[in-house]
This record gives sequence, structure tokens and C-alpha cells, in this order.
Amino acid sequence: MEEKQSIHGAWASRWIFILAATGSAVGLGNIWKFPYITGENGGGAFVLVYLLCILVVGVPIMMAEVLIGRHARKSPINAMHDVAISSGKSGLWSMVGWMGVLAGFFILSFYSVVAGWVLHYIAGMGVGDYAAISSDDAGKAFEGLLSNPQTLLIWHSVFIVMVMLVIAGGVEKGLENAVKFLMPALFVLLLVMLAYASQTSGFHAGWDFLFHFDPSQLSWESILVAMGHAFFTLSLGMGAIMAYGSYMPKKTAIGTAVITIALMDTVVALVAGLVIFPIVFTNGMDPGAGPGLMFVTLPVAFGQMPSGQIFGFVFFLLVGIAAWTSAISLLEPAAAWLVEKFGWHRIPACIVLGLIIWSIGIAALGSFNVIADVKLFGFTVFDFLDFITANIMLPLGGLFIALFTGWMVKRQISEDELAFSANAWYRAWYITIRYITPVAVAIIFVFNLLDTLK
Repeated sequence: MEEKQSIHGAWASRWIFILAATGSAVGLGNIWKFPYITGENGGGAFVLVYLLCILVVGVPIMMAEVLIGRHARKSPINAMHDVAISSGKSGLWSMVGWMGVLAGFFILSFYSVVAGWVLHYIAGMGVGDYAAISSDDAGKAFEGLLSNPQTLLIWHSVFIVMVMLVIAGGVEKGLENAVKFLMPALFVLLLVMLAYASQTSGFHAGWDFLFHFDPSQLSWESILVAMGHAFFTLSLGMGAIMAYGSYMPKKTAIGTAVITIALMDTVVALVAGLVIFPIVFTNGMDPGAGPGLMFVTLPVAFGQMPSGQIFGFVFFLLVGIAAWTSAISLLEPAAAWLVEKFGWHRIPACIVLGLIIWSIGIAALGSFNVIADVKLFGFTVFDFLDFITANIMLPLGGLFIALFTGWMVKRQISEDELAFSANAWYRAWYITIRYITPVAVAIIFVFNLLDTLK
């Protein structure tokens, strides 16, 4: 087949693509959610189930997104349209691309609010605000942050500008330069924090919490949790991976690249657990603190440990980088579509998109203070955006991508893009994406919807 070229440029190498896609996958959820659910669901036994779910849910869909993006060399909306037409199917399949791009758009609007909290804590750790802070005072400090719309607005605005600056530079000058610096920095900071945590008295307790092999703690609900996180952790269904795949070099093997990304994402999440939980156990705190773990429990722990403020600053800087690399992948699909559809330069495209996202984000941050009583179908604005994207748009997007690639796309297209050296590997992927993955994602969709609406 004749190779197409993206008007946006291309990644310089296979490893740049892997770093970029890993940056998209590694986000706030990796830092606290995955370690926590691992410890609560059987440790090492849960990790094995999770890896199996990655293989049957995450990897096949990620490969599908990458092959669609690389074949069309366009934004997700146009890529879905072009591949559908090339396969003799309706161009209305572009609606799946639309849903993914809009999901990423809405996610960024409230994700930037949470990332703003992280920026606030980076600054606070840097100036010593949390030195020797008590648990009550840490809780009050976090509550005070949420109740202050002016402070939230400042940090939300700063984060949106950070994202816009990267996207405005395009693939080579923006995205590529960012991931070449930010991802190695993230890995280095993670290793620094691991070395620090390994010297604490709670390291062995943290290790046991994460990796004890206890199949008796596994349940059907644990398997559903593993399936759900395997889907969401790889940034699937939101157009980000499809957009990044459109810049992927043709010579790069999609299968090995995607498996590498999945493994790196999992390793980062587990190492993050080995950073967080030893510190928590050293200070005799609750490892099941959920979202409050990062913004209440850990500041207290760092404030009470030798050199804790320094390493607290490093930790929140690490979290900030993870949030940044994820966020830029959320804006890229929409920016790429504006450039393709209307011939806009990236700078005005980013300004327009950034202002819209910033405006929606103001409503989201207001959910914690001035408009806390405003409800949409019983949800605050923040919770509604979270619900509609995580429980409806993303699972449906992943389900439709699996069905589209497995049943609608010409087999010649997927065979050419995947180009497995052994036909058995292609057949395994093809069977999985047609029969197993759609069922698994449908289960995730129904389970999450029912669980949220309880």
C-alpha cells in the first residue's frame, strides 16, 4: 500500500512514540489508584489478573487505535472516516472519532482542576508550608484549597497554559521536545523517590501490601476492577493514542511498541506504590485513604520525615509531570482536527480550544465551592463530567473501536499495518479484537454504569 504522510509531522523514532504514548497513559491514576486497588485486591495475585486483562482488553484496543491512526495519518475524526470509506463502510463511523475527541476534551476540563491542586502542592512543598504539619491541619489545608475558587482558578489557568504551549509547537517542536525531556525526568524522579522510600522503616510493609500473593482476596469484583483499570490506564477510547499513532514511523512494529507501553505503564504504577506505601506505613497512616492519600496523608508523612519537605517537593513534581504528559495527549486530537478541517495554524487552534476547556473547567472547580449546589442529573458539574466520560463515552468508544477494527476494517489494512512476523500472532490479535475484547469492554461498561448509579 502507498504510505501516507501526516500534515502534522512524524515522531523521530520508535522510542519517541513509546515515550509519548507512555506519557499519555501514565497519569494521576497510576500514582495512587493502581497501587491502592492492588493492595486491596490480593496484591501479586491481582497484578497477574490485571496483566491478563491488559492482554485481552488494553493491548488489542491500543493496537487497533494505533493502526487506524497510522493508516490514515489524520486526526481520530478524519482517520475513522477515511479508514471506513477505504473499507467500503459508512463514513458515519467518524462519529466514534468525534466521541473520543469530545471525551478527551471534557476530561481535560476537570483533569486540569486536579492537576492544579498538584501545582499548588508543588509550590507549597517548595516553600515549606507542610513542615511538621498535623493530620488535622493537612485536612483543613486541603479543604481550604477546595473552598477557595480564586486559588483554584489561578492553578487551573496555569496548567491549561502549560498544555497549550506544548500543543502549539506541533509534533516535532512541541510534543516531541516535551516527551524527550519530561518522560526521562519522570523516570529519574521516580527512581530518586524509590531510593528514598527504600530507606524507610515501612518499606517491607509497603512491599508486602503490594505484592503479597493472596488469591483468597480475589473475587469477581476484583476481576472487574482489574478489567476496568486495564482499559482506562492506557488512555483508550479518547482519541489520544489514535492521534499519536498517526505520527508513528511506518517501520515501527505496532505490536511490540504497544506491549512495551503497557509494561512501562504497569511498572510505573507499581514503583509509585513502592514509593507511596512505605512512607505511609512508616508514619502509621491509613493506606486506604483513597484520593485523600495524595493531598492529606502524604503531606503529613513528608512533613514528619527527615528531609521530607525536599522529597515531598520531588514527589509532587513527579505527579505534576505525569499529569502534564497525560493532558497534552487529551488536547492534541482536537487541535489536529482544527488544523486539518479549517487549515488553522496551531497557535490560534490552541487558544480557541484552551479557552473553551478553561471555561468548562471554571464550572468544574466551582463544584467545590460557589456552585456546589448546582446539580446535573444529581451530579455536581465536576462529577457529571467525570461520570459521562469515564462511564459512558470512553467504554463505548473502546467498544466501537474494537467492533470497527475487528468487523468493519478490511483485513488487508490491519494485516499491512500490524505486519506480524508470524501469522499466528495476527490471528491471535484478530480473534481477540473480534470476540473477546468487545465482550470484556461491554462488561466494563455495564459494571461501571451500575456501580456508579447505585
